[in-house]
Amino acid sequence: MIYFASDPHFAHNREFLYGPRGFTNIEEHDEALIGNWNSIIRDDDTVYVLGDIMLKDNETGIECWNRLRGQKKVIWGNHDSIVKQELIAVCPNTEILGYATVIKAESHNFYLSHYPTLTSGFYGEDHRIQNKIINLCGHTHTKDRFIDMDKGIIYHCEFDCHDNFPVSVEEVISDIRDHTARRFQE
Repeated sequence: MIYFASDPHFAHNREFLYGPRGFTNIEEHDEALIGNWNSIIRDDDTVYVLGDIMLKDNETGIECWNRLRGQKKVIWGNHDSIVKQELIAVCPNTEILGYATVIKAESHNFYLSHYPTLTSGFYGEDHRIQNKIINLCGHTHTKDRFIDMDKGIIYHCEFDCHDNFPVSVEEVISDIRDHTARRFQE
């Protein structure tokens, strides 16, 4: 199974990060994200992580990262400094994909990046998402996964907008189809 997640910010001890996610401190935050992740991800699942893995305490951040199940594929974010990149790159079950990449999954094309990026829009009469390139992103810490859909087919994968869980490729496709159907029925 394929999943996506963005902006775990392990060890980022700032209330503006963990507070809106429903936690009273960073330790509670990190344990909940790890528990949520490991409750649905199996060792043979693939999780594309769209940046901002950890901040501040690198030792704790790496410890959290290494506790996550699955095959982790990383897209770098704005907080993933060279030092952090070097630490993450040697972790087990981790593959580095750079700053963006394109994948095909479930007959759909996805452009994976940390930042929201315009890749396709709903132009003309063809509103079928399987004929488009869907941008999956993070960065903004929004609670609204569709916040940028008025600009193009941009879907947010932050923990913030998925109740602190990774999101499956099936859920992404279903969400976008439902959102698109509502949008074009109005």
